[in-house]
Amino acid sequence: MKRGLLVLAIAGALAPIAAGAPKGISLRNVDVSGYPTFRATLVAPVASDSAPTLTENGRRVIDLSAQNLASAKSVVVAVDRSRSMAGQKIGDAGRAARSFVASKAPSDRVGVVVFGSHAVQLTKFSTSTIDADDALNVLDIDSKNGTALYDAVAVATRMLKTEKDRARVLVLLTDGNDASSHSSLNAALAAARKAGILIYPIGIAATGSAQADLQRMAAATGGTYHNAASSSALNGIYASIAAELKRTWQLSYVTSARPGDKVHIRVALDPEGAASANVTVPGTLAAAPPSSNTLPTPFYTPLGGLVLTLIVAFLVLTAAGFAMMGAKGSWIKSRLAPHVEGGPRRKRQERGERLAAFAGLFRVTEQAFGHRKPWKRVHTQLERAAVPLRTVEFMYLMTGSGFLLMVFAGVAGRSSLEMLVALAVGMFLPYGWVAFKARRRMAAFDDQLPDILVTMAASLKAGHSFKQGIQTIVDEGHEPTSTELGRVITDTRLGRPMDDALAETAERIGSKNFSFVITAVMIQRQVGGSLAGLFDMVADTVRQRQQFTRKIKSLTAMGRASAYTLVGLPFFLGFVATVVNADYMHPLYHTSTGHKLIFVGLAMMAFGSLILRKIVSFKG
Repeated sequence: MKRGLLVLAIAGALAPIAAGAPKGISLRNVDVSGYPTFRATLVAPVASDSAPTLTENGRRVIDLSAQNLASAKSVVVAVDRSRSMAGQKIGDAGRAARSFVASKAPSDRVGVVVFGSHAVQLTKFSTSTIDADDALNVLDIDSKNGTALYDAVAVATRMLKTEKDRARVLVLLTDGNDASSHSSLNAALAAARKAGILIYPIGIAATGSAQADLQRMAAATGGTYHNAASSSALNGIYASIAAELKRTWQLSYVTSARPGDKVHIRVALDPEGAASANVTVPGTLAAAPPSSNTLPTPFYTPLGGLVLTLIVAFLVLTAAGFAMMGAKGSWIKSRLAPHVEGGPRRKRQERGERLAAFAGLFRVTEQAFGHRKPWKRVHTQLERAAVPLRTVEFMYLMTGSGFLLMVFAGVAGRSSLEMLVALAVGMFLPYGWVAFKARRRMAAFDDQLPDILVTMAASLKAGHSFKQGIQTIVDEGHEPTSTELGRVITDTRLGRPMDDALAETAERIGSKNFSFVITAVMIQRQVGGSLAGLFDMVADTVRQRQQFTRKIKSLTAMGRASAYTLVGLPFFLGFVATVVNADYMHPLYHTSTGHKLIFVGLAMMAFGSLILRKIVSFKG
């Protein structure tokens, strides 16, 4: 007898535990209203980091989006503060909601909504619990009658819709029917379902129509309805919701089924098990309207489609072959060319023939933009860098590079803004390379300038003319000086005055020191004097200027290093933090507040960079 009573006692003690324990995988609310996107909620018996797998009619879905509600979710805590909640109810509700907020995951974002005669948003979303805790700690009863239950769902939906790339949850507590909402239950639930929000309603001793409305909210969105016998049981209910959220997955994918098809969905989570559901795709497949431009019926068969593909491929390849043959000449001529014409010369001719096809386009482009300042600036950079390209060719090269990078960004699924950024970066890369090459070439010219002036002075002292002195420098072949001064000799041979040729060279090179030399030479040629002595004096002046510039750079080296460190440190720390803990950086990259912080930070860094550059720069 005693043994039997002991068994009954143990069974009675274990009964609540067994009743509260999850029994298996549950697949809820398979929503097909957003066809072709299907959504469902999966509740597992235990928390798991392994994503579930989903099959549709026996075929595994590859593009399944599975969001784990254990973390990285946005939660709205909505609490009823109508007059029926006065007394112990409002106090218990506030304490239970605060306990629920305190137990959230660090990456969760929480906002608070209260509703009485009307619904009000008390706090914005935040990963910190301070604002939500303060708002729930000072809950008071509404002075007016009414319960805007449906409006609370609508307000929470508008809040959650702004949360991008996160699971969305509404935990709603009430003790009565809706009495003062402007929204209807159908409209509120339709908006919540469209936004993918899970609603977890809690009813305090709810019965009748109030309980039916709350159960409908949970069933329509994939949440769970909880009924509390009294407000003292709210702590346990909130704790059970928090535990269930850790075991919940939100699933969505794009179906391959057509309207009217019956679909068997099976979700498996290893090793907990699997759950399945049968749904019918809404709508009917409408027949295509007759058209007079359709292909003959045999082309819509599998064999006809293959034949049509082969025909199109043959036409494309034939057109490509004719285009290549037209660009390179006939086959016989191309075979005989190595034996009757020079190889390099023939290649240059072929390149000219290929570019001749674009001559009209290049001509129109130059006529439209050739007089613009940006066009002239690019032309000057190409000449300074000694790049063997026409300005119009380089412009089309920049455009093609930008569009290529933009296409890559589009294929990678980037947003429109990111594609525009990729376009700008792609266009800037060729120009940046040319500008870098031009600066390096100009620096090499400046380094050679004092020796050039000394050579010119020695040549003049030996009895040579000014033109012969320049020719001596050209013959020595020191790049880039020999090339640039060689153009001066060529211009003078064609009848151009020496002063004009030198002035154009100074403008083309962009060297301030060389411009200073040309100015001194022009003044001497007008007023007379010893040109050799002038070159010696100018060479000494240029050398002293260069020494002074190097001294300034050495004195400001620490400032420049500090500027580079201060500018690069935020990017380095952001990269390291993203690699180490991507969830920690997720709000910065995927929320509107994070984007604003990024833009503000970049603007402040740019302003600081300008100030640091002004500090360490010197113009002598």
